[in-house]
Amino acid sequence: MERLILMRHGKAERHAQSGGDFERALAESGRADASLMGRVLAGLAYEPDLFLVSSARRTRETAEQVAAHFSKARVEHLRDLYHADPEEILQAVEDAVDAAGTVMVVGHNPGMHELALRLAVQAGASPIQSNKLRSRFPTATVVVLAWDGTQTPRLEHLLYVNENGGMGGE
Repeated sequence: MERLILMRHGKAERHAQSGGDFERALAESGRADASLMGRVLAGLAYEPDLFLVSSARRTRETAEQVAAHFSKARVEHLRDLYHADPEEILQAVEDAVDAAGTVMVVGHNPGMHELALRLAVQAGASPIQSNKLRSRFPTATVVVLAWDGTQTPRLEHLLYVNENGGMGGE
């Protein structure tokens, strides 16, 4: 692996028709924001080889919107990423490390936020970046790190959807 991209799912509906959290779909704004972030990543020439995606509906739908901008990416849905903590996310990445040059994980808070902050701090993020990331990790946020999984990561981008023309969410 050469690069790790972390993304929180897009804004989801408050309640699924089934009543369960696992089946909450993306809201229209979440769908648009996810597609926008796919375009932003493509514009920055970041092409994921592999998507590791929580099997919850909102993360699957987010990954579909992003992956539409990348013709060669493989997508794997992992139940273990549903509300995973940072260690579980890192384990999924480690298990896939030899399978791809750029791995993108689409998951949930608080695990995604905690992992992004931890890696950004290790990467030597500036105090402004660290404080910004520490204070919020809204829906459709993307963190791009140059990282092989063993050395110190390098923060390449912290991308908030509302700073790229999208709606954003909580």
